[in-house]
Amino acid sequence: MKFDRPEQQIQKSWEANADAWTRAIEQNSIESRRAATDEAILQAVLRYGHRRVLDVGCGEGWLGRALAKHGVEVVGVDASRGLIDRAIEKSSGCFRAIGYDDIIADPLILGQSYDGIVCNFSLLGEEIGDLLRSLRQATVSDGHLLIQTVHPFTACQQQPYIDGWKIETFDNFGGGVFIEPMPWYFRTVSSWFQQVSESGWRICELEEPIHPQTKLPLSLLLICQ
Repeated sequence: MKFDRPEQQIQKSWEANADAWTRAIEQNSIESRRAATDEAILQAVLRYGHRRVLDVGCGEGWLGRALAKHGVEVVGVDASRGLIDRAIEKSSGCFRAIGYDDIIADPLILGQSYDGIVCNFSLLGEEIGDLLRSLRQATVSDGHLLIQTVHPFTACQQQPYIDGWKIETFDNFGGGVFIEPMPWYFRTVSSWFQQVSESGWRICELEEPIHPQTKLPLSLLLICQ
């Protein structure tokens, strides 16, 4: 399956699948999240003591709600109006429908500077450099950018270990019927390092959350300054 304009299809997929995604989160039906990745990003933010956090690609807002229980002020942004509506329904926190192109065009749209910015499985396109550079302008001088993404070694499976587009069908996500497949851009570990460094960030810590039973890496967590 191929898409002529995969970046636009990503947006279309999240709008179409907003209900199914929300149910999957409510039912805690995604195994990798239960096993390690949700706790990994939550604890990373808390470990660094961030008090004002921007959740980029926040979806239905689960991370903002989790951090709010620890006294962290969170602003969540997402290009999907449907997901932002669900986030607002579930929380009194601040959630805004802002797309990545909007952030690139004017980082000031994000408001006051943040000491932590999180991109939790939300950097799905091929061109992310301009976004990462723009996010630097929304961060205090000693702030952090936390990126969690699928682990390249695990996601590669038996396919060639090279950058390129892949298709997510959501077959194992549960929660409901996902009606639109989603293209996403696969990157090797070295490609992630290159993208981050070329955008003016420095990786100061790397984590690889492991599945407690299979002992396979579930994600790659990059903490940058």
